[in-house]
Amino acid sequence: MSGTAQGPAEGSNAMNTMTERRHFSMIRGFHLADFFTLGNAACGTAAVFFAMLFMAQGLIAQFYASAALMVAALIFDVLDGRIARWRQQNSSLGRELDSLADVISFGLGPATLGFAAGLQGGWDVAILIYFVCCGVSRLARYNVTAESMSGADDKVKYFEGTPIPTSVMLAAILAFAAWQGRIGEALYGGAWNVGFWQLHPVALLFALSGTLMISKTLRIPKF
Repeated sequence: MSGTAQGPAEGSNAMNTMTERRHFSMIRGFHLADFFTLGNAACGTAAVFFAMLFMAQGLIAQFYASAALMVAALIFDVLDGRIARWRQQNSSLGRELDSLADVISFGLGPATLGFAAGLQGGWDVAILIYFVCCGVSRLARYNVTAESMSGADDKVKYFEGTPIPTSVMLAAILAFAAWQGRIGEALYGGAWNVGFWQLHPVALLFALSGTLMISKTLRIPKF
């Protein structure tokens, strides 16, 4: 019967493996800007929850809170980019985190608020789904083309299509409509019966926003 001795090198490798598997080791690798990106995602998630609470309880303050949290998400989104440039810590991980957070805050968030505001007809829902899919496509295309669009200073010079955070304007419009008591049955433009489904004209703002996001001919300088 023979035993197997563990040499110094093997022991060192085992120790390194254990070190790499420490709890929260992934978070230890985050940069400061990444935590601001997570703040963006947290605000977007809370915005969705408040929109759902409004549907369940009908308190207008919950509707306003949902819209306000999307503005807060936008602030975090701006800050994470500035901090990353200030600390010169741009990374592929940061770009992916930013896109995932933006999908929640500026894609799902406004769509949920729109649904809570009364965009619940068949055509409305189809448009809201289209809007979110446009946002996802816009961010995926940006991530794939970011390197090829970068100049010598490794900075993207322009956006193809409108950036998804511009959808905060939709949340602002809905909040203004709520302030005027023009949500639910009182939505601007009323409701149209188109075929078997109902359409609220306000939903067309989401269709326009989504279409502008996926445009390849529309180029917006990035400052």
